[in-house]
Amino acid sequence: MRCPFCRHGDSRVIDSREVDDGQAIRRRRSCAACGRRFTTVEEAVLAVVKRSGVTEPFSRDKVVSGVRRACQGRPVDEDALAQLAHRVEEAVRAGGAAEIPSHEVGLAILGPLRELDEVAYMRFASVYRSFSSIEDFEKEIADLRRAAAPADVATPG
Repeated sequence: MRCPFCRHGDSRVIDSREVDDGQAIRRRRSCAACGRRFTTVEEAVLAVVKRSGVTEPFSRDKVVSGVRRACQGRPVDEDALAQLAHRVEEAVRAGGAAEIPSHEVGLAILGPLRELDEVAYMRFASVYRSFSSIEDFEKEIADLRRAAAPADVATPG
């Protein structure tokens, strides 16, 4: 690791700690040449492969901005959006792959968004799944109703 002060190429690790629930490692270092101390943070890069084949780093901000549009006019606050983005990142990282198709990021968004706000979920799903008819909406609404119905309701008779 190059020293940010004197640009010497050798440093010694003094201390290492996990941060962000083990998602990154913070290292305290000492330069072998000038003796000054500095901190580095190491984290695994998660790349998203878009439909065009372009690869870019995963971004919680992009998740939040995409979901924010679906939540426009809904009673969803910024904290809830940030928590949703965190859950999505945890879900895609849990797969263990260094690269993930953008389609899988969209799938990871659908579950938490459905729990957060059903109207926002329908908006997002209609674009994400390319609904092309009223029947697509009706089917998704029927699925939402089935999921919301209590499983242990006894039938009369």
